[in-house]
Amino acid sequence: MQRGGPKTRPVKGHRAKTPRPAGKEPAAHSSVDPAQEQLVERLKRERDEAVELQAASAEILEIIGSSPGDMKPVFEAMLGKALRICDAKFGHILLYGSEGFHAVHLHDVPPSYRAFWDRHGPIQPSPNTGLGRLARTKKVVHIPDLKADPTYTEREPLRVVTVDEAGARSFLAVPMLKGKELVGAIVIYRQEVRPFAEKQIELVKNFAAQAVIAIENTRLLNEVRRRTEEVSEALEQQTATADVLKVISRSAFDLQTVLDTLLASAATLCEAEKGVIFLRADSHFHVASNYGFSAEFEAFARAHPYPAADVGSTTTRSAVSGIAVHVADVLADDTQSDLARQYQRLGGHRTIIGVPLRREGETIGVFTLTRQVVQPFAKRQIELVETFADQAVIAIQNVRLFDEVQARTRDLAESLEQQTATSEVLEVISSSPSDLQPVFKTMLENATHICGANFGLMNLYEEGRFRPAANYNVPAAYTAWLTTQPPFQPHPQSGLGAVARTHEVVHVADIRTLPAYKEGDPSVVAISDLAGARSYFVVPMLKENELIGTITIYRREVKPFAEKQTELVANFANQAVIAIENARLLNELRERTTQLSQSLDDLRAAQDRLIQTEKLASLGQLTAGIAHEIKNPLNFVNNFSALSAELTDELNDVLKPAPLDEKMRGEVDELTGLLKDNLEKVVQHGKRADSIVKNMLLHSREGSGEHRSADINALVEESLNLAYHGARAEKSGFNITFKRDLDPDAGAAEVYPQEVTRALLNLISNGFYAATKRKSEADDETFEPVLSATTRSLGKRVEIRIRDNGTGIPPEVKEKIFNPFFTTKPAGEGTGLGLSMSHDIIVKQHGGTINVETKPGVFTEFIITLPRGATASDPKPK
Repeated sequence: MQRGGPKTRPVKGHRAKTPRPAGKEPAAHSSVDPAQEQLVERLKRERDEAVELQAASAEILEIIGSSPGDMKPVFEAMLGKALRICDAKFGHILLYGSEGFHAVHLHDVPPSYRAFWDRHGPIQPSPNTGLGRLARTKKVVHIPDLKADPTYTEREPLRVVTVDEAGARSFLAVPMLKGKELVGAIVIYRQEVRPFAEKQIELVKNFAAQAVIAIENTRLLNEVRRRTEEVSEALEQQTATADVLKVISRSAFDLQTVLDTLLASAATLCEAEKGVIFLRADSHFHVASNYGFSAEFEAFARAHPYPAADVGSTTTRSAVSGIAVHVADVLADDTQSDLARQYQRLGGHRTIIGVPLRREGETIGVFTLTRQVVQPFAKRQIELVETFADQAVIAIQNVRLFDEVQARTRDLAESLEQQTATSEVLEVISSSPSDLQPVFKTMLENATHICGANFGLMNLYEEGRFRPAANYNVPAAYTAWLTTQPPFQPHPQSGLGAVARTHEVVHVADIRTLPAYKEGDPSVVAISDLAGARSYFVVPMLKENELIGTITIYRREVKPFAEKQTELVANFANQAVIAIENARLLNELRERTTQLSQSLDDLRAAQDRLIQTEKLASLGQLTAGIAHEIKNPLNFVNNFSALSAELTDELNDVLKPAPLDEKMRGEVDELTGLLKDNLEKVVQHGKRADSIVKNMLLHSREGSGEHRSADINALVEESLNLAYHGARAEKSGFNITFKRDLDPDAGAAEVYPQEVTRALLNLISNGFYAATKRKSEADDETFEPVLSATTRSLGKRVEIRIRDNGTGIPPEVKEKIFNPFFTTKPAGEGTGLGLSMSHDIIVKQHGGTINVETKPGVFTEFIITLPRGATASDPKPK
């Protein structure tokens, strides 16, 4: 694109006119009418002015496209172009608000005029001045001569400095309107009385419209950036809070770990170098956790705890007041006690904040963070420390933990709703039309028609290669050929090659004269021979001087294009760059929204797991209490039932010598026999109930062991060995064949190993029972009980299968096997809790699945899948 107005140049393929020799007069019949000459000259001037106006508009659009979010180069170029094309002396761009007009850019203004705006800032002009009229009418104000204006006699300050000091005479002010709202104005002056032409006014009005578009684009871009930063910061805090809650849930009885984690997280999020948590014991506040301070400082602090009555420190002032105490500079605080100053000398901190740990209106500790330089904490950081202080109180007290977790979960749920709402807003923004194909096709269609061409192509440029992006009216033969071609590297001496090298418009009068065509370059030959292209020009699509694509317009005849036509397409190219950039921003917003949604889903899953763990713990405590209460009366029933059976025998012995007739003797024997049988049944069922109570106590035992990464194959192997030796100890003649198929890639998973082992032991023991029962009931002496264990990697999950060749499970029983207290074993041999416990361990505690496949009389197979967890290894599935 040429700068500074149009220039004439010879057109390739045409000869310049030969000047007439001196001294030769033209023939009388060839004389030219002066009126026609004036008309031609006027048309030429109008043509030149139109070309210059078009070039200026295109250049402004190019600057807007290359400077998103930065209005200074746009205003500077816009005002400079307006002054030059309108032949004005100086001017400025003003923005309008509640306080009036304020200058955002001044160009070539006299020093006194600039000093006036610097001194006054925003101004409310008099209603009769030019700016006053513009603010009142929101229309263009054109004053041919300021001194001849009727209101000139009003000595308004702005008029005085403009006319008397800056020498302005002719005045033009064009409003910048957003809908019906005035957002600013473009004002230009001449220092002589010479009114502005209508075309010049129209140019400035065009610039004003472009300025409004640029201002609005900048506002929207800054708003998107601000909201993205807020969402990222909120997500970071939510993630940190979730991590802290996870540590609290895993280390409920390790207070030191919880306090250290809380302190380190708070210091990191609040950009603090050091921190201390003090806990109250007797009448002093002692160091409970230290982050960043030296060992020498910690030793001194432990030897010299803060007395609760010492209000000369941030720690004790916060404890006494019950609110956060923030000291911007400790050295400038005259209320600091000697002990507090000793702490400061050893720690070297300058800014400090203390937040009390409060429980039921009483301060039990203080959460402090420090910075080594004078840099006060922000309000949001103080609020975040207060949140961590609340969590520290929960961890320290460890009382009514489940209720506290529920309250915290509700808080997190509200925060998550806010995050979800923000994500939905971003999704709505990104769902606005971002399909570039209609944009490209419309550009090509308009460019082709306006340029009097036959067809057009748009290519995108990536890594040194072009690929077609859109086309208009391209012949079918060339389109068919184009679909078979990969992205191509242009010939250096082709039109696309020249654009890739120079980043400038390339105009080719005849494609068949190019070296690339003569050398047989496939892309050049195809566009000429298949599409019939002859004359064409290529316009680069530039983003900050980086080539991202091209627009090419073709004619099927040798007819070069005019310069104004190439400039028009260059304008389209700038608009295409803006459209591509907008589409890219929308895609980035979509990706960011997807990431945020995934993070929120992960956070919800962690909360659900924490709630489930607490529910199971509460249920276990309730079960244990009930089982303990049942245990004593059940022992009483069992013991006295057995004793009563013995007393029945003694009663028969006592009645033997008694003189009873045969009928009476028979009735006595029958009654005592029935009584003895009933007592034996009571004893039998009492033993089953006792076994149920024992399993309930086992099911509800406190804690689930350590949650850690465990090797799955090792857990299966260990469970097989434990189950086998347990069965051998119970029945000395027990024997069964093991089959193992353990996948070497099964790897590890984040589990409670003790609980998973319990579940596997229950399944293996059931398999032992079913296989040995089938052997005892089978007529085939060759039947051999077999139990097989299989593991397999499923990527992010791992599968365990336990299979036996026992009696199988009938369909009507299969639906109930995981119900508590349901069993098909005889009284005294099963409680109905084993499979129920296994189901709870796998599904509720670990988030896995447990299914059963069976065929009565043939086999039963339990299939377990366990998630590996966030930190477990994740081998690829086989």
